Amino acid sequence: MTTHHDVCAYRRDREWWQDAVVYQVYPRSFADSTGDGIGDLPGILDRLDYLVDLGIDALWISPFYTSPLRDGGYDVADYRDVDERLGTLADIDRLIAACHERGLRIIMDIVPNHTSSDHRWWREVLTSEPGSPAWSRYMIRPGREESANEPPSNWRSVFHGPGWSRLILDGGTTTDYWYLHLFDSTQPDLDWSNPEVRSEFRDILRFWFDRGVDGFRIDVAHGLVKDPDLPDMDYDSMVETDILGVAPDAPYWDQDGVHDIWREWRVVADSYDPPRILCGEAWAPTPERLARYQRPDELHTSFNFDYLAAGWDYERMRESIDATVANHANVGAPPTWVLSNHDVIRHATRFGPTEDGSPVTKPTVVDDERGRRRALAATMFLLGLPGSAYLYQGEELGLPEVFDLPDDARQDPVWFRSKGTDTGRDGCRVPLPWKANEPSYGFSPQGRSWLPQPDVWRDFAVDQQQDDDASPLALYRRALAQRRSEPALGQGPMEWMDGAPEGALAMRRFTAEPGHPSLAIVINMTEATIHLPSSWGTDVVLASEGDIATLSDDASSHLVMGPETAVWLRR
Repeated sequence: MTTHHDVCAYRRDREWWQDAVVYQVYPRSFADSTGDGIGDLPGILDRLDYLVDLGIDALWISPFYTSPLRDGGYDVADYRDVDERLGTLADIDRLIAACHERGLRIIMDIVPNHTSSDHRWWREVLTSEPGSPAWSRYMIRPGREESANEPPSNWRSVFHGPGWSRLILDGGTTTDYWYLHLFDSTQPDLDWSNPEVRSEFRDILRFWFDRGVDGFRIDVAHGLVKDPDLPDMDYDSMVETDILGVAPDAPYWDQDGVHDIWREWRVVADSYDPPRILCGEAWAPTPERLARYQRPDELHTSFNFDYLAAGWDYERMRESIDATVANHANVGAPPTWVLSNHDVIRHATRFGPTEDGSPVTKPTVVDDERGRRRALAATMFLLGLPGSAYLYQGEELGLPEVFDLPDDARQDPVWFRSKGTDTGRDGCRVPLPWKANEPSYGFSPQGRSWLPQPDVWRDFAVDQQQDDDASPLALYRRALAQRRSEPALGQGPMEWMDGAPEGALAMRRFTAEPGHPSLAIVINMTEATIHLPSSWGTDVVLASEGDIATLSDDASSHLVMGPETAVWLRR
């Protein structure tokens, strides 16, 4: 049965963010300009033309604020300055200008759920008394036993261990109070019921919007607001968890009150000309709940982790696409699609096991070639979906996850808080290889790298793929160029095609205006070749791997797709 989704009916004049391809840069791992082994803002500027040639529309840069870097910059000490290891305010001004000169938008990360314990506000907590204005900015609550030796609730940290720590003031005084940290203990959660907190972050938005930033990706957009009663969680009977292993219905995620905050932020974003955009990292339990973040007066877009979690499963993938597109259309918002980021195992590895693996759990056995083949097919299919697409640095090179980092090199707080039972996220953050035969593979002029790079990085280096038409980099460039030139792609209607072979997904992309050819976007998720009717199209626009053969017989002609591949066909 054909299912039709008209996801562009609500707006015919496309805004750039509605179908943009956004490339995430994790700055410490992209390119180092100074030789200290840490990627920086000038390094991004030096490599900006590489991103232009790739064919992206916008750049999203993970945090570069002043930070102790205990959690990779997501522990912010000063929201209005740049960490000296990553650059200066003048450097980000130059990068913003250079992006705009090249027709790229630039999106920053903002971390509103918590600050670093090095933040000025938290330092004021440690030198003040209970009930002071400094305390009211954070989730600080009394212990629940008479002796205050028990935390206010049993909430756990996403990074393992308890979510509350006893508040100890400067000088060593242990108080009867506890502070919430849903992540690391050096990342105290802010109290968003405090008007001062809300006002401060609106001012932070204006500070960066005034410098020319085009928008923000909002970290933990489903957090911030907590159930004021602090109810205990029944972790023992908990069955469903999100990708990070956290209960989606926890009393500190996806609370209704968070939407008031995003309405306030939308007013700020809309006050600029042109309006700035807001994209949420919202781990909502269902596509329907996720769509609530994108109502017309809230965020413009949100990451679609339901699709990321679907894995290499054609039924699960189709269910996610149907639910996502339908629920987003209900609120008049375009969908977003993503397969990798700085928090999950790279999809070139995630798709490699013989059994589908978790996005954050190390698989037992990985077939690297299978993972690469599936990843390219999955990305090609993703780029054919309606809405916007987010890419993570290095996926265009086919980079796999790095699991065998030495223990003494690991830096993710997940590793430390789990006492080594969870390897954490360092494996997807290893610095990029640019030149195969240079120290640190061209990442740093002095051959240094804040995380060790494996020997296999030589095979994935940019200069090894630059002129290779069969490389992942070449396929990404062709796909992004084709996506930009095809009127039927990006934001617009889609429909599932009847007659798709078992284990394959096939959708028709077309425009609302007559005269433009339609495209068939097909992915074969089986381990066998499949036959497609030639009526779907015989002009092969793009193929993830190999040739698409045409077979003819007396009755009809067919196109033959190889196993675990994707193709775009024009009719």
